[in-house]
Amino acid sequence: MTRKSTLMGAVAGLAVMAGAAQAADEITVGYFLEWPMPFQFAKEQGMYDEALGAKVNWVSFDTGTAMSAAMASGDVQISVSQGVPPFVVATSAGQDLQIIDVAVSYSNNDNCVVSSGLEIDKESAAELAGKKVAVPLGTAAHYGFLKQMSHFGVALDSLNVVDMAPAEGQAALAQGAVDMACGWGGALRRMKESGNVLLTGAEKEELGILVFDVTSAPTSFVAENSDMVAKFLDVTADANAMWADEANHAKMLPVIAKDAGMSEEDTMATISTFVFPTVDDQMSEKWLGGGAQEFMKGVADVFVEAGSIDAAKASYADNVNTGPLGQ
Repeated sequence: MTRKSTLMGAVAGLAVMAGAAQAADEITVGYFLEWPMPFQFAKEQGMYDEALGAKVNWVSFDTGTAMSAAMASGDVQISVSQGVPPFVVATSAGQDLQIIDVAVSYSNNDNCVVSSGLEIDKESAAELAGKKVAVPLGTAAHYGFLKQMSHFGVALDSLNVVDMAPAEGQAALAQGAVDMACGWGGALRRMKESGNVLLTGAEKEELGILVFDVTSAPTSFVAENSDMVAKFLDVTADANAMWADEANHAKMLPVIAKDAGMSEEDTMATISTFVFPTVDDQMSEKWLGGGAQEFMKGVADVFVEAGSIDAAKASYADNVNTGPLGQ
């Protein structure tokens, strides 16, 4: 199989590309469609532009690996809700990125789904050997897939793994072109119409499979625009606090749903599975006070063992910057 060559091809050249910033009066921020979050209310209300005193352009991506490439090329200055695994892949390859906050935790909204026609569950997972699996390489879903296969004792070289974005994997699963597909958000919700998960979110957490996204940015951009970054994170925190008060759901939900490209019903079903840590929570030992750094090292080591990346960094401490969040 060609997991390593495909994944490394996706990050080739990142080590030598600079995350150059645009002029300070205009920045571009990456995010995901069908991934509803409170920040989208602030986005649509112009709250970021007002707080930053700058025009904020928004561009959507299919995967966190694409976000890394866009930050490396200088096309994007900040990425909201980038998965930790693609962040680890990029920084392990030498790209100089920093985590500036914990965007969301979502153990129930990132998983792999087995085709219902196979009738395979956690008790018969060994039967996956020889099957074709759609996995968005270098993402949180990829890490979860690797950990689950290790848990079930399914050898990676016994599987035919193809690199597909979640939406593509969902379509392939529905058409019977793959036996299992991994992904998140709306694509995962639709995948479940064609099959079943092997482990629940709680069961994955018991195995140490944490699933959370971060807000990331090139180190150079953060260093040169620390006040702007701090204001950006303040707006995000304010939006999260607004959503935490259920009295605001009625006015926020329609705006978030429209921006996410989803129905209000699907938006509520998805966002209800998310946890948005407060700033105090993010600064704690569980998250940016040490937990995230340790987790990134664990993710990198799993990818090295699987042959997905060449080597892990000795530490990822330098890839976390709590300065702007703590301002």
